[in-house]
Amino acid sequence: MKLEAVYGLHAVTTLLERSPDQVVEVWVQSGRIDQRMQKVLARAEAQGLTIREADKGLLNQKVEGNHQGVIAFRKPLQGYSERHLTELLDAIEGNPFILILDGVTDPHNLGACIRTADAAGVHLVIAPKDKSAPMNATAAKVACGAAEVVPYVQVTNLARTMKELQERGIWIIGTAGEAKVSVYQQDLKGPLALVMGAEGDGMRRLTRENCDHLINIPMAGEVSSVNVSVATGICLFEAVRQRLLA
Repeated sequence: MKLEAVYGLHAVTTLLERSPDQVVEVWVQSGRIDQRMQKVLARAEAQGLTIREADKGLLNQKVEGNHQGVIAFRKPLQGYSERHLTELLDAIEGNPFILILDGVTDPHNLGACIRTADAAGVHLVIAPKDKSAPMNATAAKVACGAAEVVPYVQVTNLARTMKELQERGIWIIGTAGEAKVSVYQQDLKGPLALVMGAEGDGMRRLTRENCDHLINIPMAGEVSSVNVSVATGICLFEAVRQRLLA
């Protein structure tokens, strides 16, 4: 079994808090004894995990990115395929709250979107298999533990999946710069799937055509758009605001 690396103080700490049974061993940088590292070590020791010391050069070889002196090697992250979608939808209690990412190919953006989705209480994230970022170590690090709890489902045919959601009574709201209604004017309180498109190109044509409504984010400055993870946060938390007041 090939182990997956989770690195960075926050990501490793969250992993040890949420899924310690998935961690096989923790590697730490020799001589790193600051307070934050001590908290990580204490948590790993409490779980009876193997802790190995290694120099910074060896840790650099294990991962690409800023590991901050700590790497946790875990069992492969439980993946969700299209066949799990019905089960995941059936398990939702109350109004479904779903995020759809269409064409988000940067794992940093994927991780940021999933982290925000977790904070907003989203039940699951859906993306097409084609031209979408995988849930790799980079995305998991940026997600800061949210990848452990928010299912990320990649589907073969996104348009077909959207129709299946609509058949369940879930309204699909897509974001588009040319939309006439803003995110603050749209009713986001009921069963909802929010669609965020890729930076630059936005949603694909077929995805756009399968939305029930289109909304925009009002832009007051010179720039015409914001990063997809920022846009996701704006839209998700406007939905949260409305749902709390409902």
